[in-house]
Amino acid sequence: MSAETGVSSVAQKLRGWSRTPPYQWWLVGPLLVIVAIPVADAFLPPDVHLAHLLVVAVAITAMGAGPRTTALVGTLAVLALVGAGWERGTLATESVLVEAAALAVLSALLALFARLRDRRECELVRARSVSDATQRVVLRPLPERAGPVSLASAYRSAEADTGIGGDLFAMARTSGSTRLVIGDVRGKGLASISDTAIVLGAFRAAAHRELPLPDLVAYVEDAVHWGLREFSGAADDVHERFVTAVVLDIPDDQPVVHVISCGHPPPLLLREDSGTAIALAVPEPAPPLGLGAIFDATYATAVFPFAPGDRLVLYTDGVTEARDGRGVFYPLAERAAAWVDHGPGQLLRRIIADLDEYVGGRLNDDMAMVVVERTGQPAPA
Repeated sequence: MSAETGVSSVAQKLRGWSRTPPYQWWLVGPLLVIVAIPVADAFLPPDVHLAHLLVVAVAITAMGAGPRTTALVGTLAVLALVGAGWERGTLATESVLVEAAALAVLSALLALFARLRDRRECELVRARSVSDATQRVVLRPLPERAGPVSLASAYRSAEADTGIGGDLFAMARTSGSTRLVIGDVRGKGLASISDTAIVLGAFRAAAHRELPLPDLVAYVEDAVHWGLREFSGAADDVHERFVTAVVLDIPDDQPVVHVISCGHPPPLLLREDSGTAIALAVPEPAPPLGLGAIFDATYATAVFPFAPGDRLVLYTDGVTEARDGRGVFYPLAERAAAWVDHGPGQLLRRIIADLDEYVGGRLNDDMAMVVVERTGQPAPA
């Protein structure tokens, strides 16, 4: 099924929502009002008139039904009002005529509202489908296994209804190692997607060439520096656009991890045997990607132990700079140390649930996390 066909199918389901069985039962209420009010009018004193309440039936219908159903219920409501006026012998009075005209106009406006709402919802479905397709192409989900490591990843955009923004991660396999990058584009949300695509495209192109890690990062730096200049608008200051990142290489046959940091928060190393969370701060961090040419950057690799059973938590500052109601930053290392015995997927879900509770369910920045565990056993072929 093509993306266009999928969007069309979703839109048709959305337009047909008012015809589904649950909504048919909901329509019983407005229809009962339309029948009950004229009947009740026949038994009430002449000075008590309920016909003006027929607008309630139309309003309730317009809350969820389509324009045709709303127009139909509005027409029935006008006919019920006319019937109540004829039954009382007041059909030709100014009061009934004004009420009927007002109800007809209001019903037409509510039907128009329902039409505009349905159109807006179809546009939203299409936009979400495009966003999902973009995320699958640009920010591809990581596999659960890669060589002798297990992986889990999560991403959340700061902008509602979008699946991609300024945080990024990617993985690539070489003949003897697993390479990972996690990064944070300056800015957030949809405006930073182009920079995200530049970094991920450069990393994927270079990682499979099995360049030494410093050469790989230098290649990505050149691509990002060119890309940011190429796609900067006339009013943009290219020196204000950059990407912080951490690039890792995990050899299959050595219990270590090679790390190059480009101005990014350090990964956390979780050790189950000691119950600790250690920040892997590199001795010689490089400047963020996009600024390397300005500072004549060199890329020094730091090597840290990474034995079977150890876990790495890679993250962006959307996690560690999230604040609670008192303005206190989220203590990721402290919280993660309590769950060192969890597998990658379980650990990731636990941290995200805890983070949501900590901030009250709303993040103010994009967030990306990757958990890596060395299992000691290669992935099945």
